[in-house]
Parts: sequence; structure tokens; C-alpha cells
Amino acid sequence: MSITITIDGRKIETEEGCALIDVAADNGIYIPSLCYTRGKPCLGTCRVCSTRVNGNVVASCTVTAQDGMMVEVDEPEVAEMRKLLVEALFSEGHHNCPSCEKSGRCELQAVAYEVEMTASPFPYRFPKRERNVEADHIFLERDRCIFCQRCVEQVRDEETGQAIFAIHGRGTTAQIEIDVELANKLSLEQVHEAAALCPVGCILEKGVGFDDPMGKRKFDVKSLRKRVLEGETS
Repeated sequence: MSITITIDGRKIETEEGCALIDVAADNGIYIPSLCYTRGKPCLGTCRVCSTRVNGNVVASCTVTAQDGMMVEVDEPEVAEMRKLLVEALFSEGHHNCPSCEKSGRCELQAVAYEVEMTASPFPYRFPKRERNVEADHIFLERDRCIFCQRCVEQVRDEETGQAIFAIHGRGTTAQIEIDVELANKLSLEQVHEAAALCPVGCILEKGVGFDDPMGKRKFDVKSLRKRVLEGETS
């Protein structure tokens, strides 16, 4: 059913029930996100896609378009909120971009540029989470995990549907875990897809490092904003 919503004062026709973040992107309006993948259910864990809908701040990846909806994306208070959320994510882990294998392909890094972050104002926690190297083709740099849960929701064993990754613990004790037996059943292509799905440099392929030179990496070629608006990435 065709409906009309308003985003930043602009009337937009769309279909009822579409994800708000997709409706915005399809109409040239960028909303950053780190946990959402187009076409996939999302838990709204990162909150980086926060917008104001009918006066309330919500995660736009969890809201569907409804007739008459009033949406504010570029409202200064909400924009500042998104920036603070990204800054908090940097302070909660180890994100040394120049030395990270995912640099130039990292969505957290790209979103930081898009929200015009320079340095986090929050105290850095520098968590000590031991890396996991038990799987044949995957190792986990746990201290880079932002707990987006993309891998938990989308990387599953083809035969049983069982999740290969999980988040164990809560608060400061939380960390990503991997079912090594199931992970070892993944093909090399599936391992590559799992690493690409991770928005940061947490899930990495063994034996693969800086495989693309500076200037030719994912976001060196085209900014995250352009990729999202052109439907090339989440």
C-alpha cells in the first residue's frame, strides 16, 4: 500500500512496512548504521541510525514506514547524539585504524568520517579480551568487537541453522565467541563473507592482511554515504 511520510520537511511516497532507513536511502537521505544490513531483520543494537520519529528518538533500522510519519534526520540534537554514539564505540574498544587490517574497509571508521568525528571525548577503556585463534580459517580480534550482532544473526550452519557466533557475558565482561567445530565447516568463500559482514576488524580471515593497497580499499574508492545511497552496502 502506497503511503506518504515526511523526512526533514520533504514529502516522500513509499510502501507501508518498509524499513525507514531503507526508505531514506532510496530517496537520497543518508542515515548511518553499523548493525543493519539491508533486507535483514535488525536488533537495533548500535543505535547509530537514531532519528526523531513523531517526536521520539528511535533506531530507524527497527521502525517501518507508516502513513503520515514525521521524521527528522538532520535535526541538530539527534545528529549530535549519533556522533556521541560513534565516539563512545571508539572509546570502548581498541580501534587503532592505521595498524588495523580492516582500515579503509571498516564501517566504524567510515561512519566516524561521515559524522565528522575527530577524537572521542570519552575515557578510553582499552579492554583486555584475549583473541581467539582456534578455528582453521578465522581468528577473532575480540577487543575490536562493537557487539553489533550481525554475525550472530546472519552466519549460521547450513545444515542445522545453528549460530556460529555468539555474545557471552554482559556489560564489561561481554565478548564474542565462536563455535569452532561449526566454523571449520565453512567454505573459504563463506569465511570471506563472514569477515566482510563484520563492520570492524574483529572477524578476520587467517592468512589475509593488507590485501588492498591504500587508495584502492573499499571506502577509499567511494565514501560510505555514496555506497549506502546507491544501495551498494548496508
